[in-house]
Amino acid sequence: MEGTITPLVSLLSPSGFRSKLLILMYHRVLRRKDPFIPDAPDAQTFENHLRILKERFFPLHLRDAAGLLQAGQLPAGAVCVTFDDGYRDNFETALPLLQKWGVPATFFISVGYLGNGRMWNDSLIEAIRAARTEQLNLSKIGLGDFDLSTQKSRLTAISQLIDTLKYLPMDERLSRVAQISERVGEALPEDLMMTPDQVRALPAAGVSIGAHTVSHPILARIPDEEASREIREGRTYLESLAGEKVRLFAYPNGKPGRDYDDRHVRMVRQAGFEAAVSAAWGVNRRASDIFQLARIAPWESSSLGFATRMLKTYL
Repeated sequence: MEGTITPLVSLLSPSGFRSKLLILMYHRVLRRKDPFIPDAPDAQTFENHLRILKERFFPLHLRDAAGLLQAGQLPAGAVCVTFDDGYRDNFETALPLLQKWGVPATFFISVGYLGNGRMWNDSLIEAIRAARTEQLNLSKIGLGDFDLSTQKSRLTAISQLIDTLKYLPMDERLSRVAQISERVGEALPEDLMMTPDQVRALPAAGVSIGAHTVSHPILARIPDEEASREIREGRTYLESLAGEKVRLFAYPNGKPGRDYDDRHVRMVRQAGFEAAVSAAWGVNRRASDIFQLARIAPWESSSLGFATRMLKTYL
């Protein structure tokens, strides 16, 4: 049985043709809070989110909600939970809580990192975390000199380096991160991403699987042929693991017009996907583009802040 929809939620997100769909976008759920990953909720915070969703909204699988949205048949207070990238804590920490509260979810997975892979931004974060020096001079690779004497200064260094590297060509970005890791000289974790066996177990656990390319490129920064291959091959491999059709796609990084454009929307449609999500902030209505559904990132640590963000987004 779904939760009790509050009168305010029913007013802001009614059922039927005037319905609205709110899609939540998570990346990681940590066992305990980590100052080096400040936007990721810990398990207790995430469970508080799930409690609110179950008690006050109407959680749905995205695969079902997308069709109901187009048909004008969504229930009041419709909401979907999604995860991007394929982190192992999605399986080990978030999934048991999703099952406990009976909240469905979709995991969008970049298949090139499964097993002991590591996304470039995580390599950077973990290198700066592990550095034993109070200063990191990267001038020889054109990135400047960074103060690492405090936790705050390390977080500043991470933020600045991610902003600098994010839109470089992929090969150059990976090379720079490898050079930073080499200068730090410390071993980095190799257990951040889900294993293929964990992905295989997701359908039986009630999780929908969505494609998120192979290597998580900025699609607008790579040739069209390569972008199409990333979109299609990521899906093909997921289907071989899961043994079922993968119907949903998430654009890497996901900012419309900057990270992807109309070319990539056509690629996703032509590849046979049934819906896709972006990182555009907002709520979805019946007239929304089913291949560019908006999402919000629930960063608030308090239950009140989380619920307030949901309601403000409906408005």
